[in-house]
Amino acid sequence: MDIGQYIKMMPLLVSGVIRVLREDSDGNELLLYFLQDGDTCAMTMVCCVGQTKSKVRVVAETDTKVIMIPVQLMEDWLATYQTWRNLVLTTYHTRLNELLDTVNSIPFLKMDERLLKYLKDKLRVTGSKTLYSTHQEIAYDLNTSRVVVSRLLKKLENMGKLELYRNYIRIIEFD
Repeated sequence: MDIGQYIKMMPLLVSGVIRVLREDSDGNELLLYFLQDGDTCAMTMVCCVGQTKSKVRVVAETDTKVIMIPVQLMEDWLATYQTWRNLVLTTYHTRLNELLDTVNSIPFLKMDERLLKYLKDKLRVTGSKTLYSTHQEIAYDLNTSRVVVSRLLKKLENMGKLELYRNYIRIIEFD
């Protein structure tokens, strides 16, 4: 899914990891949150029900399996099934809290703290100690420069927290 598209079906992530990004007018991206097994995207729900264009980009971080639910079915289920309403409300609540964490991290956390939070979040959603990302991809997600990310990752490597390789990072230990 991409910015400016009409979303006619709501995705329910069965397996994998997806990142949800926002783009500014200059083309700079900012990671809003990750989705993992059993999650769905609150931003996508809003676009489906409101029949509006997407304001986010959704990118598969790993191989994913998704069930696409037609908008009409989603609306019928909201009126009929309490468990579906609970899923929708829980999704909104969870995504809103993650979005607030992201927004709060920009002015209130230093870049090294934002990077550490980002790495911990990726560990949590992927369940792997190996993160397949380039320094540039991380920089895009954090809306900073590759040089800054590389310098901070090198500092973490020197502290014995992680090992850097070409196109991936192996986490050794985080507090």
